[in-house]
Amino acid sequence: MDEVWHPQCFKCYACNKPISEYEFAMHEDQPYHKSCYKDFFHPKCDVCKNFIPTNKNGLIEYRAHPFWMQKYCPSHEDDGTPRCCSCERMEPTDIKYITLDDGRKLCLECLTSATMDSPECQHLYMDIQEFFEGLNMKVEQQVPLLLVERQALNEALEAEKSGHHLPETRGLCLSEEQIVRTILKRPTIGPGNRIMDMITGPYKLVRRCEVTAILILYGLPRLQTGSILAHEMMHAYLRLKGYRSLSPQVEEGICQVLSHLWLESEIIAGASGNAASSSASSSSSSAAPTSSKKGAKTEFEKKLGAFIKNQIETDSSVEYGDGFRAGIQAVEQYGLRSTLDHMRLTGSFPY
Repeated sequence: MDEVWHPQCFKCYACNKPISEYEFAMHEDQPYHKSCYKDFFHPKCDVCKNFIPTNKNGLIEYRAHPFWMQKYCPSHEDDGTPRCCSCERMEPTDIKYITLDDGRKLCLECLTSATMDSPECQHLYMDIQEFFEGLNMKVEQQVPLLLVERQALNEALEAEKSGHHLPETRGLCLSEEQIVRTILKRPTIGPGNRIMDMITGPYKLVRRCEVTAILILYGLPRLQTGSILAHEMMHAYLRLKGYRSLSPQVEEGICQVLSHLWLESEIIAGASGNAASSSASSSSSSAAPTSSKKGAKTEFEKKLGAFIKNQIETDSSVEYGDGFRAGIQAVEQYGLRSTLDHMRLTGSFPY
């Protein structure tokens, strides 16, 4: 360091003990024991809590979730470390995630607002129906809403004759008559943080209109369940109001727009006055009425809502991602009502 020291005066800036080793580390012109420097500045893995190892070139290499910025060793991508099925964060070694009966993992923060059975979901369903009414998009028909397990959702998807869906389907708007097994009672959490005592029962769907039911995958937090439900409600609205021959990009795009608007109403506009009585304006934020859900959101719920919105905004698929970006641009420029009128006439978004 171009200075002369008594041995006992040349001390580590972290522990204030003399440095007697031949090698030491420097940070901002201050000396450190190599071990102290590692404790202070070498990143630790958020999953295994160990120091993130260096690669073959001696460089610290780690992975990080693009939204949550959870840092972890590259090896955890291939060693079977589970992720939360909602927020996508990896399970740390010191915290045990909940295991749902279909093998999905749910972190404890997402569990706090998880929707677990069909009766519990009806309050949320009424909130979103009010949201649609606030946009002058009331659905008069009584469409059943059923919370289901993944197997029941996949079986219903197979029974439908048409439709375009994500690789992992979390919601369905059905048009066919069939029998669906729905969750009747909230399950309990047993030993090993596993879901148990799941009670399901058959529900016969009867075709009284263009839509026979909306199915939503159980076990997701309220905000995620609501965003899926708002998406599927828009599918139902389009079918019931006679919007025909829409391309997958236009239909999925406008459904994602409604999901996004609902999330905004919950997270951003939740503290302002009730805008549900006014019709949609040309801005996306003012197009959404405020949440009818009483009570402030926790910091995690706010962050989770922002994460779900970010997923919609950054989706790379043609139907859902490009469709959303074209749809939200049209709604922001022309308003929701004019966009829907143009879709009915032309089958496309206004530009």
